[in-house]
This record gives sequence, C-alpha cells and structure tokens, in this order.
Amino acid sequence: MKNNIIIKNNFSKVFLKTKNLKIKNSVISSNLKQITKEIEKKKDVFHSFSKSFNFNFRESDLKRYNRFDTIAIIGMGGSILGSKAIFSFLRHKIKKKILFLDNLNENKVKDLINEQRKNNILFIIISKSGNTIETLTNVNLLKNAKLRSSNTIVITEKGLSALNDIALKAKIPLIEHKKYIGGRYSVLSEVGMVPAKLMGLKINNFRKNLLNHFKNKNKKSLISSISEMSKIFSSPEISSIVFFNYCSQLDEFTQWAQQLFAESLGKKGKGLTPVLSNGPKDHHSLLQLYLEGPKDKVFYIFSSKDIYNYRVQGNYLNKKFKFLKNKKLNKIILSQKNAFTQVLKKKNIPFREFVINDFSEETIGELFSYFMLETVLIGKAIKVNPFNQPSVEEVKVLTKRYLS
Repeated sequence: MKNNIIIKNNFSKVFLKTKNLKIKNSVISSNLKQITKEIEKKKDVFHSFSKSFNFNFRESDLKRYNRFDTIAIIGMGGSILGSKAIFSFLRHKIKKKILFLDNLNENKVKDLINEQRKNNILFIIISKSGNTIETLTNVNLLKNAKLRSSNTIVITEKGLSALNDIALKAKIPLIEHKKYIGGRYSVLSEVGMVPAKLMGLKINNFRKNLLNHFKNKNKKSLISSISEMSKIFSSPEISSIVFFNYCSQLDEFTQWAQQLFAESLGKKGKGLTPVLSNGPKDHHSLLQLYLEGPKDKVFYIFSSKDIYNYRVQGNYLNKKFKFLKNKKLNKIILSQKNAFTQVLKKKNIPFREFVINDFSEETIGELFSYFMLETVLIGKAIKVNPFNQPSVEEVKVLTKRYLS
C-alpha cells in the first residue's frame, strides 16, 4: 500500500557548528506519549484528532445551503487559512465557486459586492473571539450584501462579542467555535470542516489518517525528525526556514504552515522566519541566494507525483531543446526539484522533502495533523509555549487605542 505522504530528511551534520545542542529523544517521546494518553479525554488541540471528538454542528443542518453555487468565506489568519488550503488542495473535487476575504483590501470587497449582484452567495463569517477588527470591518463594508439567516453562517465562541451581536440581531445561525482550540490549530474543527462540507467534500474522510504519525514506524520517524528540527530551531547558525513548493495545490497549505510555525514558535528570541518560495519560478530569482548566500536556512521542499496530463508537443523547439519533446509537465518540474536537492546535498545545506502521492481528504487531513503535532512537540522541546501569541495581543490592544 502506497503512503499518501512520503517524508524524507536530509539533515547535514556539517552546518551545525555548535556542539552543545542536546535535544533528548526520550523527552520528545515522553511528550508524544502524554499526548497519546490524553487525546480522547483532555479538551485541547489534539482532542480534535480523536475518535471521540464531536462537531458543534450536524451535517444534516447544512443541507439547506447546498443550493448556493458561490460561497464567500470571511475571516483572518487561522480562521480562514485552513479553508484556503483545503480548497487549493482539493479544487479538482469542488464544483462550487469559493471566494475568500482575508485581508483589508478594497478591491476584494468591490469584487465580492459585484459578485453578489450577479449570484446568490452563502457567507461564512469566522472569528474565534468574535471581535477581530479586520473581519468586522469587512462585514460592515459589505453593507449591501443583506446578511440574514438564509444566506449567512457565523462561527465564533459563545459569549459577549460583536460578531455574536450581529448574529443575534439578524437571527443568523451560529456554530460555536470551541474555546480550547486556538485559531491556527482549528482547521480540523468546525472552522475548517463547515466550509469543507459546503464545498461538497466528505468531512469524515479528513479524519481517517489523523493518527498515522502516532504509530509504529511513523512514530519513530516523527521523534527523530523533531529531535533534528529542534536542534535546528535552537541553533544560532540557522535563522529561517524556506518552504520551497513545487506543487501548486499546496500553495495555500504553505501559507497555513507559515502562520503555524511563526505564531507558535517565534518567542523568547527563538524561532525561524518562515519564507515561502515557489518552484521552479524562484529558480530564476532566489535560488542563487539560497545556494551561495548565507548558510542560515533549512528547506522544506514540497512536490507531488505525476498529476499533470499536459505534454510538450515540440512544435516550437529547435535541436538544442528536443529533449523537452513529449515530456510531461510534472517530469520537467520534478527534474528541476531533483537538481535543486542534489546541489543542496553537495553544499551540506539541510532540507526535508514532503512528497504527495494522493490528493484526497485523507491526505490533507494527515498533512494538517502532522504539521500541528510536529509544531507543538518542537515548541515543547525548545521550551516555548506553542499555543499563545502575547506580542500579537499587544498590537491588537494598541490598534484599538489608535482607532478610539
């Protein structure tokens, strides 16, 4: 049976000049064992992986929204990045038009208003706190959208908040955002699964492989990878992590992972700056720096099996480039990826590869769970709290003060 995701590590020993970086595998193993022990009962992030996890909605209650061919999702950060990743990864299965409003952008607001004039739109508004300034701003900019009970769903925590007030006054259905799941870890909860269901996807399938990396051979590999990555996160030699993506279906997933790493692990003077790169495009802009600039980076390289049908016809190729004739698009992309990794090895630059063999709900669910598990365990190993974001809260307080 072929693995949906293949993870290969190439951690060079040469680049780590510091000798006293000791991350004990036994500590990582103990933390993983504790998570496994508590996953069914303890109400925390990892409970969303468990068999006993229950959604705060019934799938049957969402059937009345199936009539909408266009869905607009409004949110910020963890409230929307997971849905964007799901849509990008599974677009081949989704027949509906999905729009995302995830920043303060006047042109996007205008486009959404124009779209609403042409089509009936289902609005899904998501904010954990219910008081996210950007989300509330966008909702109020859509003054002609006529948000009401028949065309809008709100996902937020229960309690006093501006978004709760909007839902109450307009009699909009409210789905409770679980308090014990932070925004950037919420994709497998109501936050990601309500949009996924309304995209026409099978949300039970997202859950089939969530525990794959808690088991046997995968568990050993996970512990070893986290040990090495924890050393890299602790090293003064390394300052950034580059998500180098050769698979367009993962473009939005890398944005989700960027937030996860940055907000969870960037504390107490620690953390790596997550940089997004796309191949082979960035072979023509950033590759020179990556290979001959400062050796202060670790690379996560994403690619996929052959999923493209297009072949190069060769009608416009001269003799020097006849080697491209009849080559499939993915063959060309993977050749460039393989050349890049070969040079990384030669130059002793550390990297990991994530190869996607299947584009399904099961695979993206497993990918989400792996990255969340790895992030939390790295945080524990380098002694930072992977769940809070104190400096972000400080900026939010000052923003409100400037606007008051």
